[in-house]
Amino acid sequence: MGSIEAMAARCSNWGRWGEDDVLGTLNFVDDAKRVEAAGLVRTGRAFSLAQAFDTNGPQNGWRRRTNPVHTMTDTGLEAEFGDQGFPHGFGGADDVIAMPLQCSTQWDGLGHIFDRGRAWNGRRAGAVVTSDGDQVTGIQTAAAHLAGRGVLLDVGRALVEELGLEHPELPDGFAITPEHLEATIEAQGASSAVGRGDILLIRTGQYARTRRDGWGSYAGGPSPGLSFTAAPWLHEREVAAVATDTWGFEVRPNEFDDAFQPLHQIVIPHMGLFIGEMWNLDELAAHCAADGQYDVLLSAPPLPITGAVGSPLNPMALK
Repeated sequence: MGSIEAMAARCSNWGRWGEDDVLGTLNFVDDAKRVEAAGLVRTGRAFSLAQAFDTNGPQNGWRRRTNPVHTMTDTGLEAEFGDQGFPHGFGGADDVIAMPLQCSTQWDGLGHIFDRGRAWNGRRAGAVVTSDGDQVTGIQTAAAHLAGRGVLLDVGRALVEELGLEHPELPDGFAITPEHLEATIEAQGASSAVGRGDILLIRTGQYARTRRDGWGSYAGGPSPGLSFTAAPWLHEREVAAVATDTWGFEVRPNEFDDAFQPLHQIVIPHMGLFIGEMWNLDELAAHCAADGQYDVLLSAPPLPITGAVGSPLNPMALK
């Protein structure tokens, strides 16, 4: 608890953008940053950074998170047999999906995590998120802001030789420290420089392992991820958002006894940092390793679901 209290004080952005702020670190993404990001597109090559949204996804029911349930409400059969009631042979198909908003590739909104009863910017948690949803920092407030310069740090690939890895995939339980992030930037070169307003993409390689070996305990189990000690690094570099290819962003098991996601407890309610989880960074990472360009134009807006504390998305990277 003492470590959490000290880190919260060290990394706090409360009041930095005024008492009414709802954007947190997205304030770092300005028009000039988006113009800079647009200039990174040279070939037009596009990458989807989303995992699939289907019943074969990673969720196992923990915390009532299930995989998407996709149901057809009208199909081609009804159209063939003229059961839809349309004139002149017109037919169509419709469908519906039911899913937790954080069942696959997603953003954590600022109302997702609290620290000792306080939400982003020091507000009372109970005054922010009620049974009607997030009344202040609902994910819809970020809908026009999550686009800009994305920077991929492929830590799994950068540490292959140092750790003696068979594949460019960090082992479960590996804590990524600021030193590992700096070593990755040095190994990748100038296009990996991380600064104000950047959207940081951290590839551990865990998702690639699930594609080969199956989901296993991907959802909620042991995984590589950011160390608690990375909080000041993220704070000092003024990044706008961070996304990883893991279920929970930070290393699991967590680094403190009896802890649950202590890095979340700092970066969301105190820094106002948007966190992305379960992203698919493998195809982009392979391309970046081949051409040496690790920064991209990234468009990753959440769905403007009023009052939601998270959102599914299909992030797009352009090079």
